[in-house]
Amino acid sequence: MISRILSTPLPMAAGKLPAGKPRRVHPDVLASVLPGPGRERLAAGEVLAITTGQQPGLFTGPLYTVYKALSAVALAQRVERERGVPVVPVFWVAGDDHDFAEANHAVVLGRDGELVTIVLRERPHEAPQLPLFRELCGKEASIALQALDTALPDTEFKSDVLGWLETFYEPEFNLADAGAGALHYLMQQRGLAVFRAHDRIAKRAASPWILKALDEMLPDGMSPVMVEGRLGRDRLRKDGNEFVLRRSGERLTRVQLEKIAADTPERLSPNVLLRPVIEAALFPTLAYVGGPGEMEYLPEAAPLFKSLGVAPQAHVPRWSGVIIEARVDKVLTKHGLTLADFAGQPGTLETRIAKAELPPDLAESLKALRDEVESRFARISGEVQQLDPTLERTVQSARNAALAGTNEIEKKLVASLKRTQGTLVSQLARARAALMPDGKPQERVLTSVSFLARYGETLLEQIDAEVARWAATL
Repeated sequence: MISRILSTPLPMAAGKLPAGKPRRVHPDVLASVLPGPGRERLAAGEVLAITTGQQPGLFTGPLYTVYKALSAVALAQRVERERGVPVVPVFWVAGDDHDFAEANHAVVLGRDGELVTIVLRERPHEAPQLPLFRELCGKEASIALQALDTALPDTEFKSDVLGWLETFYEPEFNLADAGAGALHYLMQQRGLAVFRAHDRIAKRAASPWILKALDEMLPDGMSPVMVEGRLGRDRLRKDGNEFVLRRSGERLTRVQLEKIAADTPERLSPNVLLRPVIEAALFPTLAYVGGPGEMEYLPEAAPLFKSLGVAPQAHVPRWSGVIIEARVDKVLTKHGLTLADFAGQPGTLETRIAKAELPPDLAESLKALRDEVESRFARISGEVQQLDPTLERTVQSARNAALAGTNEIEKKLVASLKRTQGTLVSQLARARAALMPDGKPQERVLTSVSFLARYGETLLEQIDAEVARWAATL
């Protein structure tokens, strides 16, 4: 049972949505959208779009990937009601991203509420930095699915979740398409259009803006265009009339890059600043819904919008929240705890609670002892200053030793209490794993599958309600 969904708004303002002009989406772009209600609406005529995106992650990736999708859906629904024109939510699957270490794993809560990390495989450091659409799931996919089955508790929903994951994480599928398919499965009935940005046809549609962007240089001296070369996906810098790949040193002329765009356009891709420009060129985009990191760097893309002649979209911080399970909520309620209490180092909260359990008379005696030590040594220090100032350091060392002895008594008493409170310590550890896994926000670590296998897709309906409230306040 899920106790509640807690909204945790991102501390940044949303940009004002432009008027926008509905238009048709190019057939090559439509061909790269997974079939379903979202694509049907995009193909039906002149539309507007609310977009978001993320690189694929194993088994749908961190929760915030789903939150981005739900945010785009809710905002699109609101704007459509207000403006009376079709507004389609679009998810840009960044399958040409090459950060394998971000995409090769999933973190779930195990049977006893502990963190379990499932890794597909590692990429050798010296291996080419291939885009994710060239990384096959491989035979490791079935091993990862078995590990997921072992980690998750047995529930009425688990077999269904494992079943639909197995249809996408087949050995011959690549990670980008597997991630796109899994997200599409969850979101298609909400009207989300899942766009495979790594698809060759999509790259062909984007190539005019990609080639035009070759004339642009970023403040770091690099191009916003990336090329897949001998060592994988790589950045370009201009050297005279040629372009040089940063890692491999390969040299390409503009003519050669134009040939790549014509013959193998999937080898070309935008960097993080050029991507929103390409997105707004391909879709009639009113707003991009993103996370805090994106909200910080997206304004830096403004010069690219201007030079490429593309109207910029508004930037809207996505919905953010925490899933609080009933078992965790009981611990919070019993001890009067909030999310902030779990933000510190592991053990800090347990120590604080154990200290509160010290007998009042003993706690008061320890405080009185510390106060007395401070008072006595302050008096001694003043007298020593008058007699022999060179002994001041000796006095301070003795004071510190006396206080340390008092603190050590309290520390050992607290440790003893913590040992007798084994159940509470375990409960707090499980609550921390669920709320702030590895000291990070839940949405940045745990995958949606961890909760879908426990509570089914009604979980998404509960989150929907919170996200709708978020959209109404923008």
